[in-house]
Amino acid sequence: MTAQNSAIRPAPIAVGGTALAALAILAFSLSFPATVWALAGFGPWSVTGLRGLLAALFAGAALLAVRAPLPARGDRLGLVVVAVGCVLGFPLLTTLALQTSSTAHSAVVIGLLPMATTVCSVLRTGERPSRTFWAAALAGAAVVLGFALTRGSGGIGLADGYLFAALVLCAAGYAEGGRLAGHLPGWRVIAWGVVAAAPITAATAAAGLATEPVHLDGHGVAGVLYLAAVSQFLGFVVLYRGMARIGVPAASQLQLAQPLLTLLWAVLILNESLTPSMPVTAVAVLACIVLTQRTRSTPPGTSNG
Repeated sequence: MTAQNSAIRPAPIAVGGTALAALAILAFSLSFPATVWALAGFGPWSVTGLRGLLAALFAGAALLAVRAPLPARGDRLGLVVVAVGCVLGFPLLTTLALQTSSTAHSAVVIGLLPMATTVCSVLRTGERPSRTFWAAALAGAAVVLGFALTRGSGGIGLADGYLFAALVLCAAGYAEGGRLAGHLPGWRVIAWGVVAAAPITAATAAAGLATEPVHLDGHGVAGVLYLAAVSQFLGFVVLYRGMARIGVPAASQLQLAQPLLTLLWAVLILNESLTPSMPVTAVAVLACIVLTQRTRSTPPGTSNG
């Protein structure tokens, strides 16, 4: 009986990790609508600086409250990657893109992010997902990409360049953060990331507020506060903890649902139109997610089956 109980003990951990990652994706799915709200009151540089600076204040207070030790020397470069990718690059580039691109078209970057994150993780850690995992991930990314492209203008412009660059930087930050969360508390990974970026986000906020128009209203303030508290800090706390439990590739594939959720919020919050293809795409993506969650990665040095 003891051996049997021991054999099934890891299952609740995996389920818990999946639930945590899914909760983070739900939180992140509101980031683009929140950015649109924030842009109604602030310029793109102001939004990027304020969200990072406020998140650093939240994170710094949490680190001080628990008297967290400084990161080990070997972890500092990884935290810089998190800061550059998730705190500076992705927020700024997607905010710039949303000035001229619709929320739906911008969801293309989210559709491609799981695959990019998995590739970064494989290159960084040597982890080797199974063939079934790769097939399901590619199918899911293709479904989401096709859906998002049909929702957007279909053209390639400056906004698409911003989105592609944001995709690469964020994927690196996600993968590195997930790796660090394997031996550091997940919340400290993003906390040190936003604190490390604080001098830059503070300067960005100051420059943006001094040069860009500001129209204070409820939507603008609410958007910035959501981006700072949830999109820039609490969402990553939950995501990195989930990644530590089920692995970066498996957790990242849950992001296939994020653009569809973003489009749902765009309908409910931003009054965008709902297309008949949305529920069909949702079912296809969920099927891909189920497949990725049911497959396991192969440790470095072993062969895929």
